Amino acid sequence: MSNSLGKWQAVNRQLSSKDVAVEGLSSRPAAHNASYDALVLDGGLRQSLMTVRSLGSRGLRVAALETFASAPAFSSRWCQQAFVCPADIGTKEYLTYLEQLLDRTGARVLITSSDATIALIRRHREHLEQRVRIALAREPALGIAISKEHTLEIAEHLGIGVPREVKVKAVGEVEAALHEIGLPAVVKPVESWDEQHNKSMKSELVTTPDEARRAVEKLTRFGGATLFQQFLSGRRESLSFFYAHGEIYARFAFWGKRTEPPLGGSYVVRQGMAFPTDTGEQAERLVREIDLQGYCQVEFRRDDAGKPYLMEINPRLNLGIEFAVRAGVDFPYLLYQWANGDRIDHIEGYRVGGWMRFLAGDIMTTIEAVHQRGRPGVSPPARAILDFCTSFFIPMSYDYLDWRDPLPAFVATTNFTRSWVGGAIKKRLSRLKKKFS
Repeated sequence: MSNSLGKWQAVNRQLSSKDVAVEGLSSRPAAHNASYDALVLDGGLRQSLMTVRSLGSRGLRVAALETFASAPAFSSRWCQQAFVCPADIGTKEYLTYLEQLLDRTGARVLITSSDATIALIRRHREHLEQRVRIALAREPALGIAISKEHTLEIAEHLGIGVPREVKVKAVGEVEAALHEIGLPAVVKPVESWDEQHNKSMKSELVTTPDEARRAVEKLTRFGGATLFQQFLSGRRESLSFFYAHGEIYARFAFWGKRTEPPLGGSYVVRQGMAFPTDTGEQAERLVREIDLQGYCQVEFRRDDAGKPYLMEINPRLNLGIEFAVRAGVDFPYLLYQWANGDRIDHIEGYRVGGWMRFLAGDIMTTIEAVHQRGRPGVSPPARAILDFCTSFFIPMSYDYLDWRDPLPAFVATTNFTRSWVGGAIKKRLSRLKKKFS
């Protein structure tokens, strides 16, 4: 494996004064006008790796793009060519690079997996569609799904359960929100991506008035708005659909045992389940009402009594995609079929009961449980450590790990270790500096 990794690192080379390319392990350097079936953006994300594996294993030619060279998708045996953009996502330079890359590769379908690249595509969609077919829902459905506020308004109109909430635009409105919603509460950005400042916005659990004010100040300091929402402590459920032309082509559902961070983060330990009747019917009505074409994930959270409440819709490939594919629902391939104008496969069922784990995320959420002891929704430290250890004795699949394509797991592990060790060293040096200053 070390020889393969050395090869992967060695093939990074300059194609032109503006282009940097990293060739896939399984291919020779691409010709200047090589033709690809799909260009997958956000190569550093797990769902992008799964998309490369899904399409590549079916014989399609796939290229990937990221802003750094150590993206796990680049090392997949099915990544025919990898490209490293020297500019940050969302910048004019990134757009120029993407346009040149589409012209160079002749890719037929463009697949995106992050809020950042979706924001870029929304701004320049008409221009980009002159070059490539984009595997993403169209407006106005896409805009509704991205806005938590608009999504919840439509859901409430349809009679779907939504959390109690108020919109808060400034710190001065926090006191009224506290009076109406109470504590603990969750402060959410209306949209997860701040397009103006090119950064992600995260939800925060607040348990005191001071925490509430700090969270609102943090999320609104650039002019955005937040939703001050009741805290729900029950089970999180994820329902995925592929919907097009007024028809549901595939469904998949799982519930999350642990997430990172512990409140509303990405699923790190989850179990496949039969498609639920209550939330399933509600989610399907919502998708049809919005007419959200393509892939989407609908998230619910239940209260202590088991009543479900809608959290949000995610209108892009998400981190749970690998679980769905392993269970028999190949959403990335359905997305490609739809965008390319092909006949879309119907998938009637999937395997239930299986477990899947993102080990790096589970390590982090266990550490956070120790640091955040006593906070709502966080397991006691002893319980969190016990759950982490006993999970090794439960048969389950692991994110990244595919014995037919082992190198991405090695690269992801190396990236995590380097980031974790580097972060620990920085914290230690910072403490020493404060001690002796």
